[in-house]
Amino acid sequence: MERQRISALLFVLLALVSVFPMVSPAVALFSGLAFAFCFGNPFPAFTRKGSKYLLQVAVVLLGFGQNLHTALEAGRTGIEMTLFTVVLVMVLGFMMGRWFRISTRTAYLISAGTAICGGSAIAAVSPVVRANEVEISVSLVIVFMLNAIALLLFPFLGHLLHLTQHQFGLWAAIAIHDTSSVVGAGATYGAEALQTATTVKLTRALWIIPLAFASTFVFRNKTKKIAIPWFILWFVVAMAAATYLPIPEMVKSGITFVAKRMLSLTLFLIGSGLTRPAIRSVGLRPLIMGIGLWIVIGVVGLMVVMFTC
Repeated sequence: MERQRISALLFVLLALVSVFPMVSPAVALFSGLAFAFCFGNPFPAFTRKGSKYLLQVAVVLLGFGQNLHTALEAGRTGIEMTLFTVVLVMVLGFMMGRWFRISTRTAYLISAGTAICGGSAIAAVSPVVRANEVEISVSLVIVFMLNAIALLLFPFLGHLLHLTQHQFGLWAAIAIHDTSSVVGAGATYGAEALQTATTVKLTRALWIIPLAFASTFVFRNKTKKIAIPWFILWFVVAMAAATYLPIPEMVKSGITFVAKRMLSLTLFLIGSGLTRPAIRSVGLRPLIMGIGLWIVIGVVGLMVVMFTC
């Protein structure tokens, strides 16, 4: 009992520290990972739900720091790339699932999470395809593990390859699974990269809706409701307000600052969900499939960005 109290107290303290300005998104994520590896997660239900809603609020608040016209231009630039990569990953995921003899639903969830927006896509599609808890858990753990690596690796590779802010933002939005890690990587690389990454990523996230509709026919399930990511609409509303309303720059800067701190807290909570039992639950074949899809989308996205932008 005493160990549980100490673990819970330490968890709360680290969560509070993660919102400090000097703590980067990557540090916050790996603090959560280190805590989960050493102590487990004392609040699994809270971290699962809390990270979901905190991320949505943070993304909406980030809209107050962006110009709508610039964001729409970035979205138009990335829409063709996102369509190409979504189709590529879903087709390749189907083939790899058959090749590795992975259950159809697990392969489908891993593919959807890689192609669109990580955990959000898995959460939206899983009830439509009637996935069970094991299939959902395996898919989420694989996506979150690769997100953690990407958040640290992508900014390093971006500087190594001398990518511009715009190029890196596009690449991160296309090749990193979850919105939280895309925004975190963009924020680490720079302000322009953050704006491009966030806008293109949310454009990519909209593919949840047609994919969920298509899934109802593929898996012959017309009884489940489709989870529409409404927070994307509010992100656009926030951008419009920042562009057209006379909001003082100090206020917009303050809102953006709060959003970035909320993002770091979100990443800490996500990292704390990757406990040892969760990682052990992932089989070798699904993990190889997830890594393979991630490498494909990363390399293809990078080549497209470097030679077209």
